[in-house]
Amino acid sequence: MTASASPHLPEFAGKRAIVTGAAAGIGRAIAEALAAQGVRVAVADLNLAAATQTAAEIGRGAVAIEVDVRKRASVESAFQAALAALGGIEILVANAGVSTMQRALDLTDEEWDFNFDVNTRGVFLTNQIVGRHFVAQGHGVIVNTASLAAKVGAGLLAHYSASKFAVLGWTQAFAKELAAKGIRVNAVCPGFVKTSMQSREVIWEAELRGITPEQVINEYVSQTPLGRLETPEDVAGVVVFLCSDAARFMTGQGINVTGGVYMT
Repeated sequence: MTASASPHLPEFAGKRAIVTGAAAGIGRAIAEALAAQGVRVAVADLNLAAATQTAAEIGRGAVAIEVDVRKRASVESAFQAALAALGGIEILVANAGVSTMQRALDLTDEEWDFNFDVNTRGVFLTNQIVGRHFVAQGHGVIVNTASLAAKVGAGLLAHYSASKFAVLGWTQAFAKELAAKGIRVNAVCPGFVKTSMQSREVIWEAELRGITPEQVINEYVSQTPLGRLETPEDVAGVVVFLCSDAARFMTGQGINVTGGVYMT
């Protein structure tokens, strides 16, 4: 989405957002799409240098914030820094995520912990810390990035799938608790998105299965009824919708953005 793609939605005027994992990939596309609607964005990422470059390229008052979503103190510090820089926050997109790939019988404790620490604990910490602010101010919107692998268990990604299933469970429960406070909590479930993360996964999967990376990608496309790999912008458009008044009666949802790979 670009600034010229559509007129600004009036409900975004003056809004401020934190997007985690926003230096690149899906997170960057989300930050750009929100900024294109007039939202001032805190580009939060573990890689501060990359976040700083992204914020500069986005412009429109975007700021860079360093955060390690695995650590409560870091999330607290990042939230306070974003709040001070932007003057307020109405939107949280908890997007930071990681993956590794391995057969389930060969998984190590370290691989399991790494995926859960970032993908699940990171959502918990950011949602809880920012959610307390939203409760105090009486409004706010949260969107968590889950995955197609949160709807269907993915071979070679059992630990990743488990972490993303947990994100959906948290999203539903948190949405129920905060609904009466005027806060909506939803999740997006992307499919085969063309990002640097996917590029790494394609190589890992090819090695584990004994096929070529090209064959892996061709399988991804063949499983997608819309006939192409997903782009980060495909996800970002849905996140903007979930943050908008058009989604005002939606909460606790895990919205599939998969090109038809999963339709339930």
